[in-house]
This record gives sequence, C-alpha cells and structure tokens, in this order.
Amino acid sequence: MRIAIDTGGTFTDCVFARGGELHILKVLSTPENPARAIAEAMAKIGADAQIAADAALELTCGTTVGTNALLERSGGRVALVTTAGFEDVIEIGRQARPKLYDFFVERPKALVPRERRFGLRERVSAEGRAILRPWSSEFERIVHLVKKSDVDAVAVCLLFSFANPTHEMQITKRLRAAGFHVSASQEIFPEFREYERTITTIENAYLLPVMSSYLGEIDSLASRHARSQRANGAARVRVMQSNGGIISAATAAREPVHTILSGPAGGVLGAQYVAELAGFPRIITIDMGGTSTDVALIDGALRTTNESEVAGLPVAVPMLDIHTVGAGGGSLARFDRGGALRVGPESAGADPGPICYGRGIKPTVTDAHLILGRIVPEGFLGGDFRLNLDRATEWMARARGTMKTTLQFAQGILDVVETNMEKAIRVISIERGHDPRDYTLVAFGGAGGLHACGLSATLEMPRVLIPKFPGGLSALGILRADVVKDFSKTILLTVQSGRVASVALRREFARIETQALAAMRQEGFESRAMKVERILDMRYVGQAYELSVPATADFVRSFHRAHEKRYGYADTKRPVEIVNVRARAIGLTPKPVLPKLPPGGANASAAVMQQRDVFFGGGATKTTIYDRAKLRAGSRFRGPAIVAEYSATTVVLPGWNVRVDAYGNLLMERSR
Repeated sequence: MRIAIDTGGTFTDCVFARGGELHILKVLSTPENPARAIAEAMAKIGADAQIAADAALELTCGTTVGTNALLERSGGRVALVTTAGFEDVIEIGRQARPKLYDFFVERPKALVPRERRFGLRERVSAEGRAILRPWSSEFERIVHLVKKSDVDAVAVCLLFSFANPTHEMQITKRLRAAGFHVSASQEIFPEFREYERTITTIENAYLLPVMSSYLGEIDSLASRHARSQRANGAARVRVMQSNGGIISAATAAREPVHTILSGPAGGVLGAQYVAELAGFPRIITIDMGGTSTDVALIDGALRTTNESEVAGLPVAVPMLDIHTVGAGGGSLARFDRGGALRVGPESAGADPGPICYGRGIKPTVTDAHLILGRIVPEGFLGGDFRLNLDRATEWMARARGTMKTTLQFAQGILDVVETNMEKAIRVISIERGHDPRDYTLVAFGGAGGLHACGLSATLEMPRVLIPKFPGGLSALGILRADVVKDFSKTILLTVQSGRVASVALRREFARIETQALAAMRQEGFESRAMKVERILDMRYVGQAYELSVPATADFVRSFHRAHEKRYGYADTKRPVEIVNVRARAIGLTPKPVLPKLPPGGANASAAVMQQRDVFFGGGATKTTIYDRAKLRAGSRFRGPAIVAEYSATTVVLPGWNVRVDAYGNLLMERSR
C-alpha cells in the first residue's frame, strides 16, 4: 500500500494507490500537531479497505514543519562553532539591503545569539593548505564551552572547509562523541560563500530537534497502521525534499534543511507529469492552496536553484525554482490606513478558517467566491463539508467598509488576489526572459482552478490545463517522486574550452559520484535502479553569480547559450570559470499512472448538476454546474460554467471553451 500525504496550511491532502487505482482524501490540517491530521487520514483509509496480509506500507510525506519552524522561530537551541574571528559572519551577512530606501529596515534576528558562537583557533588557506592546526586542548576547550551552553544541536562551519575539511571533521567527531547532534557544513553544503554556507548549516542544526521528533512520530504512526491492517508490520516512511526527490525519514531527520519546501516541490512534479500526458512540455504552474500560491516555470525540464530564501534567510541547498506569494483561499482581506483593499499575506489557515467554514469572522478569498456563486456550497469535499453561505454573507457585509455592496467587496477581493498572483507569474517568466504566451498554464490546488481563466487572459496565455485530482496534485507528485540526493564540490577552475578541463572534471566527478552511489545503496537501491546526472555551475571570470548547465561535451557552448537567454548577451571570447561540480543521484521508484477515461463523445449533458446565477463582471449570469466525476474523454462545453469535484472547483469564464482529454484533464481555451 503506497500513500502520499501533503500537509498544507488548511487541508492535508492524501493520494493513495489501491488495487491499481488512485484515490484522493482531504482532511483539515492540525497546525498545532501536523501528525494528528496524518493519523486521521490514515485511519479513514484503513476504514475503507484492509491491506493484504503480505503487503508492506510505504508512506511518503510532504511537510511544512521545517518551513513553519523557520517562520515562527520555533526550532532548537543551537550553538555555532566556526573559525576564530568569524563568529559574526551570520550577523554581517551581505552588503545588499532587504529594502534599499527603508532607513528603518531590520534584518531577521540571527538563529544563534552571540553568546553561543564559539571560535576555534585554526586556519586553512583558500587553496586548502593547513596554516594553523588546532591542538587537542583547543578541541577540548570548544567541547567544554558547548557543554556549558546547554544546546539541542551544534552547527560546525569552518573557514575554507570546503577546500580542506580535516579540521571540521576533527571537531565534529569530538562533539558527536560528547553526545551532541552536529550539523557539519562539509556534510550539508561543501561549497564556497561563507555566509550562505554558515547560515544553511545553522538552519539544518536548528531544525534537527523539531524534525527528528516529528518524523519519529510519523514513523511510529505508520508502523502502528501497518500492524492494525494485518500487513506484515513493515512500514517505510520517506519525506519529500525541496529538490523534487524523496529521501528516507532517517536521512531527512539528519538533513532537515533539504525538506523546507517539500510540499510545493510535489506540486511541480505532479504538474509536469499531467502536462506531459497532455502533450505540453512548456508550462507555468500555479498551485493555490489555503494560505499561499506557488508558481514555477518548466521548459521541458525541472529548474533548480541554490539561491532560495525562507523567512529572510538564505537556504543554499538545491531546491526547485518556485516562487511563493501569500495568496490563498484563506488569505484575509482588509482595508489599510489609506482605505486601500489588501488581501494576504495573512491567512485564516485551518483554525479558524474562512467565515463559511463556521468559525472564522474575517473575510477571505474563499468567502468572496462563495458570495459570487463560484463555489457550490453543498458540493464541497463531496458534500461532507457544507459551506455556510448565510454566515459568509453576514460577516462580509459587516467588513465591506466603503464598498457599496457585498458583491462589489467580494469582486474586489478577487481582483486584488489575482493581481498578486499575476505579479508572481511575471517574476518567474517575463523577468527571466520567458514569454508567458509560449506556455500553458497548469492550475491546481484547491483554489487554482477558480482563478486560472482570469490569469491566463490577463497574461495572454494560449490555454489552461486543470489536471485530474487538482486538490491533491502535490500528493500525486510526491507519490511519483524518485529518491534523489545532491552532492557538490567547489573547484573554481578556469577554462577556455571543454577539452582543457576534461581531466580535472573526470577526477572531481569520480569523487562525488562515489559518495552519491554509496548514498543510493544506503537508501536500498541496486545499480540497475540508479542513475547519476552531472551538472556544472559556471560563470564568466570576474562575475559573482553562476548559471547551471549539464556537464556534456560542449558545456562551454551550453553556458554561453544559457547566459544569452538569461541576460540577453554572451561573450564567447571571454574565459569562463567552473565554480562547482554537482552530481544528482537518482533512485528510480515504481510510479502509479493516471488511467485513461472511457470515451463518451462531445455531449457533456450527463454531467450537468444544475443551473444557477453566478456573478461575472458585476452582473448575474445563468451558469451551468458540471459534476467532473461524470465527464468523459471527449466531453466539450462552453462557459460560463462551474466544474465541481471532491478536491477543488474550476470556474470557466464566459467566452471560454472546455475539452476533456483522454486522462480526464480539462483543457480550456478562449473562443477565437
């Protein structure tokens, strides 16, 4: 039995494979203890069917625990051991200001206060030569200071340890022998750039206590569930990473910094899969859940970055290139001091939730949709969760301020939130040299389909794809993910052509690929189920930032092309520099597939539920409501329409045509 669970801010989504079929389940999230919602979901799955006596249970989770710990500053108590004289690197940071013209801007508070930063008297040159070797008494002094500081974990990051990790390995070994959980930079992020390396190592240590406790609870929960279902008692727990791969719970507990954006990464994988089935390799994804919207661009292949930022702090480990804004179904609407309508980033979350859920009293995006008739109150979660229209109308009327009517207030909320989402799409497309008109918009999440037509029209995108299981697509992506581990090393090698660097590159790749293959074997993979991808981080000599290109025979030419696409020019006569070599080890997992729908012709009348008035552009329009479960491959209809289903709602604006493809995806295009 394979189960994938994505814990969101409002709902916890579950997709599981049973009897060769995929099923979806949504339960309300429990922010105070995310494991409780997972337990509820697994209990409901177990109530429906028994696992075969000889079966094992495999549970894969996408989690927001690490993200929330950073945002809320609720991680562990951490000490930092670094080279003497560099204790304040995390305070000094970079020259760039968060807000250039704000004289009162404040940087995020350091995760390790000054009194818990300890300097080891050692020194290694930038080339890796040991200049000052620490005595045994110096190691003992540091261990004694850490013991006195009463910490949960220790981050160790020495100057130039990426070039020579000997001293870092020595102090790490002694601290572990003393009983401490240690996060060492040469294990987590062995690359140059002292500030980013130190912060990332600290973040890993900061999350160790939180994630270890959470994953221990999930592991126990999975084992109990396997035993209760008469399975053979075997339960394997894996965790989604930010880089688009999964790892074992034990690895995630040691390296939690890799899981910070695990949920959104699953959504990108799921979107890529359904788009490939539909024949669209170039897509922009928009994942709108209860608290935020995540957008990404895929141009035939997934895009990763090492320049992410969470809670105002850099996270330098590889992540899928995802841009997030605080615009979700639960985003709160308010008027600022100037009387302007604002939506988000604050969210009602799962508790109290939107007004229409029965407990909240502040207007949200979901309430606005309900007021305008764009959500069917009795169809939410298959009828198990009825929305309260009367309550939403009452509290929205109280909060509308100077707006003439509640309907105008609701439409204003949607206009503002779509503007925020449009800006996010422009960040990952136009600002990076991509024309949205060349891409298909794949909209998912519980609320993505409510805004897809409007966003596509504004950005002049040719079509919208609403996948099957839109409210659980992130969980589906997690269920299909391979086991992935990234390894890297800084080499700083100047080359004029690919041939000059070939010998040195083969040597460096051989070293990190040995580590990569060993890690895959520890994850339980044999050679035939593994593959390794080689990547180079490159720049022109003198530049400060890099671009990643595949390590193919003509990698220099590939870099020039990538630079021209990103920045609009390339200088083929200028020498280039290889900064980092990377190896991505992939353990191939069995993947569930979406089945094809039975063909049913173009007539979609069998799926019609009812007709009702829905407000578009300020006026009520008679709109057909369709039950998506009854649509068949080949079904066609025109907007205005509402497509209701268990996990989400899709709004088809007037003037749009809809076609159902062979896999149940909705393909929507504007009338010519």
